[in-house]
Amino acid sequence: MASKRKFYRTTIVIEVLSEEPYTPDSVQQIDYDIIEGDCSGQMFAGKSFEVDGPTMAANLKAQGSDPEFFQLDDEGNDLDS
Repeated sequence: MASKRKFYRTTIVIEVLSEEPYTPDSVQQIDYDIIEGDCSGQMFAGKSFEVDGPTMAANLKAQGSDPEFFQLDDEGNDLDS
């Protein structure tokens, strides 16, 4: 049976202004480039959406992560049940 726990998906938008096309490799790179580097940036408040176990398992896989990160199987069921 799918997990009864609550999970959340939050989307945050970061605007980066630069003098050249900008293609960062990671969130850490964006942070460095805005704080220490030659870019200007601003984060816009995100929204959180509640998702169920199967949706969270699919979201984790889409990010290249594993559902076991939240102790879920591939179908969104709790591993401890």
